[in-house]
Amino acid sequence: MAGGVGSRFWPLSRMNNPKQFLDIMGVGKTLIQQTFDRFSKIVPRENIIIVTNEIYKDITIEQLEIRESQVLLEPMRKNTAPCIAYANFRILKENPDANIVVAPSDHLVNNEEEFLHVAQQALDFTASNNVLLTIGIKPSRPDTGYGYIQVSNEPTELEMPCPEMKKVKTFTEKPELAMAKIFCESGEFFWNSGMFFWSLSSIMQAFDAYMPSISNQFQKQIDQLGADRELEAVANIYAQCRNISIDYAVMEKADNVYVLCADFGWSDIGTWRSLYANQRKDKNRNAVVGNNVFLYDTEGCEINIHPQKLAVIQGLEDIIVVQTDDVLLICKKDEEQRIKDFVNNVKLEKGDDYI
Repeated sequence: MAGGVGSRFWPLSRMNNPKQFLDIMGVGKTLIQQTFDRFSKIVPRENIIIVTNEIYKDITIEQLEIRESQVLLEPMRKNTAPCIAYANFRILKENPDANIVVAPSDHLVNNEEEFLHVAQQALDFTASNNVLLTIGIKPSRPDTGYGYIQVSNEPTELEMPCPEMKKVKTFTEKPELAMAKIFCESGEFFWNSGMFFWSLSSIMQAFDAYMPSISNQFQKQIDQLGADRELEAVANIYAQCRNISIDYAVMEKADNVYVLCADFGWSDIGTWRSLYANQRKDKNRNAVVGNNVFLYDTEGCEINIHPQKLAVIQGLEDIIVVQTDDVLLICKKDEEQRIKDFVNNVKLEKGDDYI
């Protein structure tokens, strides 16, 4: 899934070049390239499908060097449920017996070997069971930016392949800090990674049961999918689909939802602070990306400077400094949630030129 804008990473992430297509970690590969390479170790490259907005078609093909037929183009953003349904129906036409993993394109995995082990366990489980499986991440802190999954310790009707595989009891969206602390202390809650595993038949049954309006729209146009008039058909479908996540549409309603609890150095890199937490720091706890950056009396800052710009920074502490070719952002790290407000104000005053 690669259709997001990444507005919390403004001004680096922009409408015409969002964060999944950026080397935001400064490692020589964009986030979507890292994700594609990771999954290509367990899924044949030709079987990987990218669902993205139609305006990102060319950059997706260019960065991943894949066939045009592997890129599904959304006419508008309607969240993850329509996105997943679109992929389901395209896969249905090629392989009704498919076993599927769904993943965001912009997440970070530090321990790839452990991730691949967990992913293979998940694929093996969904290949032989009618289940909807998500990956739960052991929380390292009471973070209010993530959704949480509560696991059930009751016996299940299925034989679990490992102790880390459990049935899901509840989902909770981004709790308040006090509740997040309780979740972490209980040992029953895990971060919702947004990665899903299931057979095509299992997820199609779930859509039919819990979100038939989406299934019906795609079923009416199934002959057009993979054909010459696909873009027109999908535009008609999306115009009638609700804007809804797969969590609300299906996962919170279904009774065959399981979670594989894991710890492989995961982060969704959703904010500048989460990026800072995963970057190398200098001796003064500064995370710096840029070719010409001079720091004096500066501590605990997230600094990202355009490679052709020179920056001299003195006397800052716990500040985000981002300089692109046309925008400079200076913001307190602990107030980064206001970036969305800043973006809205810039859009109102200056239009879309800086968005």
